[in-house]
Amino acid sequence: MPEVTLPPVSSPVGADPAVVGPYLASVLGDERWREVTVELIAAGMSNLTYVVTPAGGSADDAVILRRPPTGAVLATAHDMAREHRVISALGPTPVPVPRTLHLCTDTAVLGAPFYVMERVVGLHVVNEIPAGYADTPEQRRQIGDGLIDVLSDLHAVDPEAVGLGDFGRPEGFLARQVRRWTKQWDATRDRDRPQMDALAARLAETVPASQRTGVVHGDYRLDNCLLDPEHPGGIRAVLDWEMSTLGDPLTDIGMLFVYWPEAGETRPVLSPVTTLPGFPTRREIAEHYAARSGVDLSDLNWYVGFAFFKFAAIVAGIVARSAAGAMAGKDTSGYADRIDPCVELGRAALEDGAL
Repeated sequence: MPEVTLPPVSSPVGADPAVVGPYLASVLGDERWREVTVELIAAGMSNLTYVVTPAGGSADDAVILRRPPTGAVLATAHDMAREHRVISALGPTPVPVPRTLHLCTDTAVLGAPFYVMERVVGLHVVNEIPAGYADTPEQRRQIGDGLIDVLSDLHAVDPEAVGLGDFGRPEGFLARQVRRWTKQWDATRDRDRPQMDALAARLAETVPASQRTGVVHGDYRLDNCLLDPEHPGGIRAVLDWEMSTLGDPLTDIGMLFVYWPEAGETRPVLSPVTTLPGFPTRREIAEHYAARSGVDLSDLNWYVGFAFFKFAAIVAGIVARSAAGAMAGKDTSGYADRIDPCVELGRAALEDGAL
């Protein structure tokens, strides 16, 4: 069985142990947190995630702390209270999420709001599947099916029933999303990219009618989930809820497709894992989701085109934050080169029907 680890970096930028420890001891009512070690997890390009362990404690005693990046950012993408709220609300549902422990909105503590949640022990797959885990095509198929089952469960949650009825504005969601990410692109553009502008305009002209409203994760993909180390296909926790809201659930399928290369493809994304034998194709994912949710996917190409546009805008934001020194030492070399290929994939989805 592979070892379950999250790779840390040594410097806890943004979460001073001398501050975090006494604060947690106070709010959690437990003096064992008075002295802690803090490790910044070397994964993700947006909100910062830390493993906090009490002095003398083991990995089983650790908790997770989440806070925004240390530089100037667009505030709506890094709202800790929203992220804490949606995870807390989903706790009693079939959607696997960590248990939240504390939300701090006092910026005097760490310079920004943050929250603390339980550390879920699971397998974090980014660039490769560890040897000894999901070695067969059948097991890899189970991982793909498990991801879609959890996403279907999320989209089946009644927002009103879990206290999220006012978590977003579903009316006009898709058109507003196109405007939002166009605005973000305009705010962070690194140079003139007319094809990106043309894709934004075409998306705005062809917005489909939403079939339903639900809780949208906003960035659902394999490496935003922790897998069950013992049973491939089991999902221990869905993470990184910073872009969640109420809206059209099919935007999550579109974004998942951005991160889901198939065998023989080269895509400007971070991981080739889904090219391994056994993982379902994107069309098989769509069929599985449609069968489980009962949703009509005839407009799926628009959602995929929008997802590539959104991904390109996110990459542009990462490039801008890196240039401003706000990425806490993360390597963003080559990111700008991913923007144009994403734009072309978005155009191909929207105009040529390429999923």
